[in-house]
Amino acid sequence: MKITFSEGDIIATQHEIVVRLKNNSRITMQAEVDALTLIGGANVISAVGSGMKWSLKLDDEAQLKQLSQEIGIAIEFY
Repeated sequence: MKITFSEGDIIATQHEIVVRLKNNSRITMQAEVDALTLIGGANVISAVGSGMKWSLKLDDEAQLKQLSQEIGIAIEFY
């Protein structure tokens, strides 16, 4: 599944996500689903594990819900 947001694209499977940013350096970030936390309210994807640590803010809650359904991870609210 592909989710497009203002900064690029997220390609999601049941096992991992790949984020491709549309900036000049064409940054690509990848994470296994087990390393992800989906943070509601802020609409943030957080990836921590195996020496990686990054986060990404999505445009809206609908994108976060769509990602949550695709990868099977609940959205957490703090």
